[in-house]
Amino acid sequence: MNFSRNLSILAALVLMTLPLPLKAQTVVKLATLAPSGSTWMKAMKAFTVEATAKTEGRVKFKLYPGGVQGDEKDVVRKIRLGQLQAGGFTGVGLGEIATEARLLDTPFLFKNSKEIDYVYKTLDADFREIFARRGYILLGWAEVGNVNIFSNSPVTRAADLNKVKMWIWEGDAIAEASFAALKIQPIPLSITDVMTSLQTGMINGVYGSPLSVIALQWFARMKYVFALPLANASGAVMLSKKTFNSLSQEDQKIMMELGEKHFRALTLQSRKDNEKSVGILKAKKLVFTRPADAAAVNELELAGETARTSLVGKLYSKELLEKVEKALKEFRSPKKS
Repeated sequence: MNFSRNLSILAALVLMTLPLPLKAQTVVKLATLAPSGSTWMKAMKAFTVEATAKTEGRVKFKLYPGGVQGDEKDVVRKIRLGQLQAGGFTGVGLGEIATEARLLDTPFLFKNSKEIDYVYKTLDADFREIFARRGYILLGWAEVGNVNIFSNSPVTRAADLNKVKMWIWEGDAIAEASFAALKIQPIPLSITDVMTSLQTGMINGVYGSPLSVIALQWFARMKYVFALPLANASGAVMLSKKTFNSLSQEDQKIMMELGEKHFRALTLQSRKDNEKSVGILKAKKLVFTRPADAAAVNELELAGETARTSLVGKLYSKELLEKVEKALKEFRSPKKS
């Protein structure tokens, strides 16, 4: 009897000396269209490696590059179902999460990178709140870059686009509004069907950042690039709010700090890489055309305004549009001494 009692006490003492179990490990499955080896994927790998190290393995990642989890709509759907926890998105994917984000992708909105940085900084809190209401945490903006039109016939004004069998990302409301304002009827396709359609001649015009068009190998089927950017393509890395809330406050802080660090660096690197990509495209004998004259530029900018106005009440509120326009007006006004 005493032997049994003593054994129980001994067992209890042994259990008391054992280390407490570690907090359950969180595995974040992150998918993106960015190809393996691309600037985007290098940044994401650097972020995930450091995040795992800083959280001492409490947060680990599994990356799915190159669209292996499907188009961005598929990734958003899988995050909602809990099959994935995060994604690296272009503006199209962000629009699936919160349509308001598409305002940043509207045509001829920005004139240079300083304007872009100012608007993003000014409205950062607004967009974070919008994403949070939809169940997502913004880990960091990751700009795709200036978007150009690539074609097999030269473009110097809006009317030239009528000669182009232009692709449009299927379901992309911004592109639909943009081309409608330009009086163009593009051909809607999933991004994963573009290369095949270029090879068959179904389309002979695409749009994208120089870096992305090289990464996707579309440039090999193109002859001309319209030098005036159609838009600046937004991008961001988003994490399920449910997954974020399951982390300790310490790990949440680590994720946010590293997201800001790595994805801001990615935006700056993307800009450099896009500049280098222009040089590569020129070396590949693609011809860069410029607007025919000031009237051609004015026509395109007016089409941009028309597109933005047409989407008020559909994708974003008039109030949000006015906030962006106010920020741009402030930035463009003469600096006070």
